[in-house]
Amino acid sequence: MTHHDDPFQGNFDSLEEFADHISDLLQCPITIEDANHRLIAYSAHDDYTDPARTATIISRRVPEKVINSLWKQGAIPALLSSRDPVRVAAISEVGLGSRVAVSIWKNDEVIGFIWALETDRTLSKEDMELLKKAAKAAKNKVLQLYMRKNKKEERVQEFFWKLLTGHMTTEEEIKENFEMMQIPTAPLFSVIVFRLANEITREIEKQISYLLQTTQQIQLLLYTTDRSDVILLATPKNVNQPLQEFNCFIQSFATKMKERFHISSIQSGFGGIYETYTCIEKSYKEALTVLKMKEKFPAQISSIYGYQQLGIYQFFDLLLEKKRQGEFTNTALLKLQSYDQKHHSDLVETFEIFFDHDSNVNETAKALNIHPNTLAYRLKRIAEIGEIDLHDINQKVKLYIDIKLAKYEALH
Repeated sequence: MTHHDDPFQGNFDSLEEFADHISDLLQCPITIEDANHRLIAYSAHDDYTDPARTATIISRRVPEKVINSLWKQGAIPALLSSRDPVRVAAISEVGLGSRVAVSIWKNDEVIGFIWALETDRTLSKEDMELLKKAAKAAKNKVLQLYMRKNKKEERVQEFFWKLLTGHMTTEEEIKENFEMMQIPTAPLFSVIVFRLANEITREIEKQISYLLQTTQQIQLLLYTTDRSDVILLATPKNVNQPLQEFNCFIQSFATKMKERFHISSIQSGFGGIYETYTCIEKSYKEALTVLKMKEKFPAQISSIYGYQQLGIYQFFDLLLEKKRQGEFTNTALLKLQSYDQKHHSDLVETFEIFFDHDSNVNETAKALNIHPNTLAYRLKRIAEIGEIDLHDINQKVKLYIDIKLAKYEALH
């Protein structure tokens, strides 16, 4: 096959026309994607196209299982570091036939990809060079799309901050803005916050954005960043088990950030799950409460992400305020603290861990590294010194909350 020096010099009315032109030259199906694997153009159908390409065209984005496989296989890391075309072997489990892909670069940033599906022929060295030229020629067209997208993005960001800070107070006004900005509405939503160890740089923001745009575990309505926080407005796909869905998404996000971009130590929390948009500010504040409690009680609530799952920790700020006003004291706790101080014992800690383990003697003994008989003796001393009935759930709960509260107060 002979090609002109640059067959992409002419003007193309659209990226679709451009994709068709590459397809004619290479005699194979072509798809063009943005940096987050959203489909922006594809060549007209041939007799054959593989399931991965069909699914991409139908949903206007590459299926998440395909993206995950391409990361594992090393194709995407290669595309993010090379300006040359990359040959991608077939991955039959996800319906992906063999391909050649090339990245579209703007300076040092990948802004998109061109994929050529090798149906009944293998691309030659000459074809590869042609694909490389196509990537250079596509740059300006893809950039125009980005510029339009960025202008809209700025308006959307401003709108999201108004929601997070309670500056839109009527459901009607919020829904009108959703419609105007073409943001999908949902029956249920929650605010999710990911907190990174360091402030988010532009590079890290790109990586986060990439993961959020390619996930299909939840539906992402809005997102923004604030110093070291990533803030999302998300809706579950399964409205019957939203907690489970958000928990799975949070764990998966942290795993992928670590595996793909070597970013670990991410703390996560999400607020209450609501139906009315005027509750967005409330859900955001609740997500921040979860993060605050995780910081204060890392061991006890490390595996809790949702505000609804915080249990008694939800009330700590309120209770602390009451306590500071001198509204209540717990004499049982004061006696136990005094005894521990005097005798260098651990009765308060023993009771706390006993309750942490749902009053299970064997598990508590294991956690404290003591014999169950030693634990039984300590519990007897707790009942005597604190003058509390360990068979009375109300007294036990009160003591447990006050122990936690004392710890919380010491950290303030």
